[in-house]
Amino acid sequence: MSHEVSNLLLVQFSEFVAAHMGLHFPAERWPDLRRGIRSAAPEFGYTDEVACVQRLMSAPLTRHQIEILAGNLTVGETYFFREKRAFEVLTERILPELIQSRRGGEQLLRLWSAACCTGEEAYSLAITLRRALPDLKEWQVTILATDVNSRFLQKAATGVFGEWSFRDAPAWLKEQYFRREEGNRYAILPEIRQMVQFEHLNLAEGSYPSLLTDTNAMDLIFCRNVLMYFAPTQSQRVVAQLHRCLVDGGWLALSATETAIASPQQFAAVNFDGAILYRKCERPQSPVVAPVPPVAWPVPVAEPQRVASPPLAPDVPDMIQSTRELANQGRLAEALALADKLVMAEKLNPVAQYLRAMIVMEQGALPEASKALQRAIYLDHDFVIAYFALGNLARNAGRMKEAGKHFKNVLNLLHRYQQDDILPESEGMSAGRLAEIIHSMREGAPVS
Repeated sequence: MSHEVSNLLLVQFSEFVAAHMGLHFPAERWPDLRRGIRSAAPEFGYTDEVACVQRLMSAPLTRHQIEILAGNLTVGETYFFREKRAFEVLTERILPELIQSRRGGEQLLRLWSAACCTGEEAYSLAITLRRALPDLKEWQVTILATDVNSRFLQKAATGVFGEWSFRDAPAWLKEQYFRREEGNRYAILPEIRQMVQFEHLNLAEGSYPSLLTDTNAMDLIFCRNVLMYFAPTQSQRVVAQLHRCLVDGGWLALSATETAIASPQQFAAVNFDGAILYRKCERPQSPVVAPVPPVAWPVPVAEPQRVASPPLAPDVPDMIQSTRELANQGRLAEALALADKLVMAEKLNPVAQYLRAMIVMEQGALPEASKALQRAIYLDHDFVIAYFALGNLARNAGRMKEAGKHFKNVLNLLHRYQQDDILPESEGMSAGRLAEIIHSMREGAPVS
């Protein structure tokens, strides 16, 4: 027999959910919390809601538990070109400016749909970009789409939608970018589906910006209809992290109802007559790194000694930190110059090789990135994150057998760590979190 959750237990559970997921349930939203518990309990294998809540609060939430709760405590509902004025501004003002400033140089564009739900927003961004960029094949484009709910991500990755996803969408959308299937369903064209990279990320606790999760150096972030679920302090923390994920001059789009919640004071609000977007103010750039001689690859290295590495000199950690900061800001040419200088000075330093690999990966030089990661592993056979990055490279290229080999190495190495240990060079990722990511990959779920 199911027992109703008492108000006292609701208070405790709402605080627990806020601490672990960032979701905010004040007293006026307790009916929503009760409904969420009622629908989630059977998925956890409980008929008694009180027993379910007590069990959940007895230990830190696992990723699987977070996904179930997120699916029942939030509304997974969206549609194509939602709040269309923001997409009009993107088409008429923001993308033309970005394209003009990048054309002829490093032709890179990076967009992120944070809290993408079932993918309609991310695909709307992809279609908008394709219409704005006739020579798309000559550009290196990243459209990242993340959500805390893996079931949403799996649905999004299929690219198949029903009529309800097209309400209030432009008339040309289905005709030009979808193929009709049985049951009044519509499949997005493969060339659009392939533009979007769907990954798992919890905005409440995820490590971002990060080279590892590809959440750095973004030109535009859409983070709409998610901050309303967070407590004010959590919303502000998320916005502050998103600010760091953007390049100088990059744009943040929030929903019309969330601007007061987030109060993004670190941005400049720009009113586009019907839509307000937020721009990251440009900061004075640090001095440009002095040119260094190009490095001839592969760099000859001596046979690594299996002894404890001496502490790094202060100038070396400073160079590593500066390289990472430049890369996170999207200043890839400067970051690569400093990484090359670091490699020349520290030929036996695996971190230098790893950082260089992540930078050239951002530039699209994937074979070169793979070689640099292999050099990092040669210098440190226990470099967990380097194995993981190699596995991701192989996975994204469709070499699943090779990816499986690298991910197996990751799992073997993770046995040496405690679940909460932060992994070296992971920018805050724990051993337990990385193990969950690998297991999700094996189950076929899109993850980061």
